[in-house]
Amino acid sequence: MPKTRIKAPAVRRNRVASDGVCSIRGPLKEAPIADVWQAYKTTASEDLRNFLIEHYLQLVRSTAERMHMRLPGEVDVEDLMSAGLFGLMDAIDAFDLERGVKFETYCTQRIRGAIFDELRAMDWVPRLVRSRTAKVERARKALEMELGRRPTDKEVCGRLKVTKAEYKKLSKDSKPVNIVSLNRKWFETDSSKDIREIDVIQDSRQEDPLVELHKRDLKLLITKGLSRAERLIVILYYYEEMTMKEIGITLDLSESRVSQMHSSILARLQAQMQYRTKEF
Repeated sequence: MPKTRIKAPAVRRNRVASDGVCSIRGPLKEAPIADVWQAYKTTASEDLRNFLIEHYLQLVRSTAERMHMRLPGEVDVEDLMSAGLFGLMDAIDAFDLERGVKFETYCTQRIRGAIFDELRAMDWVPRLVRSRTAKVERARKALEMELGRRPTDKEVCGRLKVTKAEYKKLSKDSKPVNIVSLNRKWFETDSSKDIREIDVIQDSRQEDPLVELHKRDLKLLITKGLSRAERLIVILYYYEEMTMKEIGITLDLSESRVSQMHSSILARLQAQMQYRTKEF
């Protein structure tokens, strides 16, 4: 019976030199990736390493983009990719072919770890503070779900099983001052351009303490020397923006009497202000 000749596999482009070193004949992009890995682990060639980096670069991009979706807008996806690239290079150097693990699975974890390390380096708040913040918030949310209302500090303290002094320190550490990027989105609009923090540097949502102090001093100066009823008329009319009728009901006076007292107060204040110009 004649012997059947078995054809050699299609990977004849790869050969083993006399010194046992595996080499690749032909373009790298046409070679099976398993052969490229074997050749790189044997020769530690810089060209093969660069080829592997380029081949798996899409893993870095996809991982960085998925993580970027859960991060604030001021975090640049390109920065995440740069950090992930270092993770990819470390994974290529440390990958062991003998373990039989798929490189994509091993590499993704190293890329994520490198990106997390970069995010921690970018964060100015210590990790211990972030950990304490998360611990307090988890306890607070769990109690809120159980009680159906916002828990008190005493209840949160009991859930965490800490003393009052320890809870006070935890609460203080969990409320660090935040740094806000001026490129962060302030609010969304119907147009294609979103409003950023840099576009609205002045925060109109907060009251100016200096203006409030001036208003208080001016109110004290104006109402100085007035009787209780007269002072109430000035405050209710100019500060609370009540009508003469509403003020009359509040003070148990007629609307005409309130109007008469108001005119008298204005005349007296006009005369007094002429002598108080130096106090402004």
